[in-house]
Amino acid sequence: MEQKKLDRINELTAISRTRALTEAEQTERASLRAEYVAEWRASTIAVLENTYIQTPDGVKHKLKRKN
Repeated sequence: MEQKKLDRINELTAISRTRALTEAEQTERASLRAEYVAEWRASTIAVLENTYIQTPDGVKHKLKRKN
């Protein structure tokens, strides 16, 4: 995600601590956050697809997708 967008998320969050956000600001922040989360998930999918959990008895299980 572009640094400019990350800065805007941080700016809107700081504003929300001092006053209520307007409807447009709330919508913008929600949209930017959704974009950030989507990009983060896309960047970690390869790691998650190759993750195994080992139980105390030594059995390995592939990490299952949570629905």
